[in-house]
Amino acid sequence: MKLLLLCLGLTLVCAHHEQNHGVVTSNFDMSKISGEWYTILLASGMKEKAEEQGSFRMFVEYIEALDNSSLLITCHKKINGECAELTFICDETEEEGVYSVSYLGYNEFHILEADYNDYVILYYVNYHNEEITQGMELYARNPDVSPQIKKRFEELCENTGIPKENVVDVTNAETHSVSLWEIRGCWLTVLCSASADPCSQD
Repeated sequence: MKLLLLCLGLTLVCAHHEQNHGVVTSNFDMSKISGEWYTILLASGMKEKAEEQGSFRMFVEYIEALDNSSLLITCHKKINGECAELTFICDETEEEGVYSVSYLGYNEFHILEADYNDYVILYYVNYHNEEITQGMELYARNPDVSPQIKKRFEELCENTGIPKENVVDVTNAETHSVSLWEIRGCWLTVLCSASADPCSQD
């Protein structure tokens, strides 16, 4: 089942961008994925997981390709009303380009397509107890992307069986709109038990 779901995601992008030379759909250079990113869209087979207070509602900050082929991903998420930094080490599986990480169960993910200077679309499958949930995420180098890229994301979601209605736009989300400086200081603020919430807006 795991292999079937991941292969489904991998085959969906083969023909779409043959004439768009800026978009990569296979043989990704993970060193070019490294750097700062913004979370733009989240989607899940169970929409509540991507909505406010959802378990998979996280905001990526930085991705780093490590020398051992693993990925270090830094995200931030509201936990009990406060902004916390979460760091994940994602190890490459026996299948090239497919990564695994433990978070609320076992997860496998891979990149569907990317324009290294613009955006990345990621597909994942979460296995938790007897439940299997698939989802997708759109990251960008800037705080927002073109409507065409968002539409492309929605099309890919529908192709994997995730309804368009399950796509959540987080470009205006409260946690997403603070500056990178505030986000990077967020974890220290939580450790110091500061009363102010660095993720809140005025």
